[in-house]
Amino acid sequence: MALGDFLRKQFIDVIQWTESGPGVLMSRFPMRDMEIQSGGMLTVRESQMALFVNEGKAADLFAPGLHTLVTSNLPLLTNLQHWDKAFASPFKSDVYFFSTRIQTAQRWGTQQPITVRDKEFGAVRLRAFGVYSYRLTDPVRFQSTAGATDAEYTVEQIEPQLRNAVIAGFTTAFATAQVPFLDMAANQAALSVQIAAAVAPSFQQFGLSLESFTVESLSLPDELQKRLDERISMNMIGDMRTYTQFQTAQSIPIAAANPGGIAGMGVGLGAGMGMGGAMADAMRGATGGAMGGAASPTPASASPAAVPAAPTGATKFCLHCGKTVAAVAKFCPECGGAQS
Repeated sequence: MALGDFLRKQFIDVIQWTESGPGVLMSRFPMRDMEIQSGGMLTVRESQMALFVNEGKAADLFAPGLHTLVTSNLPLLTNLQHWDKAFASPFKSDVYFFSTRIQTAQRWGTQQPITVRDKEFGAVRLRAFGVYSYRLTDPVRFQSTAGATDAEYTVEQIEPQLRNAVIAGFTTAFATAQVPFLDMAANQAALSVQIAAAVAPSFQQFGLSLESFTVESLSLPDELQKRLDERISMNMIGDMRTYTQFQTAQSIPIAAANPGGIAGMGVGLGAGMGMGGAMADAMRGATGGAMGGAASPTPASASPAAVPAAPTGATKFCLHCGKTVAAVAKFCPECGGAQS
């Protein structure tokens, strides 16, 4: 090394890291043309950890605190470098800082509906959304599996891998739970616990710890949701015949309040025909009961003149509005409709 190069080389006395912003998981301390002086100070703040890497191998790991870089504080690095006990010469090593703060409000969701087997509905397609949080707990594993030699590694970079792990865990938890969709949707807290248990091992592979996991919503695609709504409505209605009779009874007062309308005329006609049919059934039943169920034969030669005229005061129902009119009336006094 030339004398000028030696003089230009800088010696580091204090090593520390201040996060450039939220979402940074790992940052490499800049070491170009710089060497760490024996007896230098390493500052590791709360929610941080520092890792010394020598020639690509993880050496010493430091927890929060103020550390003096001497032989006793760098046992692994000293052994790798084969320094003497005096440890007087400067050394050079890569230093990585890690943020161990909890990364909150990380959102997850199914971009496309996933198909799962449901105990009640069979195969269904589900959408699910929620949030989770995690923290970095194993810097050595994280640096070897995710961060590698990057100068900086962020939450955004690892988010795709974590999201895929969450979706896989969600599918596994729902398939093994053997609980119908309606029960799952009504008990999302228990579902969150099951998914968290299935997802946690995938986080540990990256040196991360899953701190919390929440399912905010479970839903079906729009077309399936409509079918489910129809099924719920049918279950609430119960007996369709009774429901139809109830609806008809409810519509009669509305039609009566608007007799001039087409709807009122139609309902009135239907009601009149219905009541007329009921009266006819009653009359047939009464006649049959009086005669013991035997019908008398009608002479084939009976003339129309033999049919008795309607008694005075007899009434009938209007064919148009259902109102009571005289039996001999040819027009309804209420709506003016002709009576045939």
